[in-house]
Amino acid sequence: MHERIDLDIRSFEASDRNGWVRCRALSFLATSYFDDVKTSPTVFSLPSVRLVAALDKLIVGLIDIEVDDELATIDSIAVHPDFQGRGIATALLGEAITVLPDTVVELDAWTREDRAANSWYRANNFEAEQHYLHVYKSWNEDLDAKPTATPKLRIVAAFMHASLEDESEMRSQFRRVHVCRRYVRFVNE
Repeated sequence: MHERIDLDIRSFEASDRNGWVRCRALSFLATSYFDDVKTSPTVFSLPSVRLVAALDKLIVGLIDIEVDDELATIDSIAVHPDFQGRGIATALLGEAITVLPDTVVELDAWTREDRAANSWYRANNFEAEQHYLHVYKSWNEDLDAKPTATPKLRIVAAFMHASLEDESEMRSQFRRVHVCRRYVRFVNE
């Protein structure tokens, strides 16, 4: 068990940009979202809640939530690998929920098959509601696809969505297939 640390959980500031990018990239590296690299924090068109957990000047955790009236969606939640297992994600979630607008009824998030992430959502009162597949075609896998709009191009890599009922077929054809789950938690009821 890790020792608890004294964190400063606060709103994201422009000066946190590089620390946000490092924390998120390192956090996602050992997950099935390893290639979901962001070189800068997400820019939201709707209102948002953006918090970081800082230890001195080091960003060790983050949560970004976009708010669309009654629905709020977790865009990113990440904890630096050296600080995982210390309750940082749960503390960020708890603080974020307290500052969500009163209009929010439902908080959701999408994640893949990573055990730790799925366990964390369930432990924090989220329930899985929807599932579909994320399918990746890499350069050495065949794809019986329609020709591209530009005949001189050929598809070398692709990221696709498929129905869960096609999972066996997709897994037999492609090496990288993930079940993507939507988790939902009700708040402000």
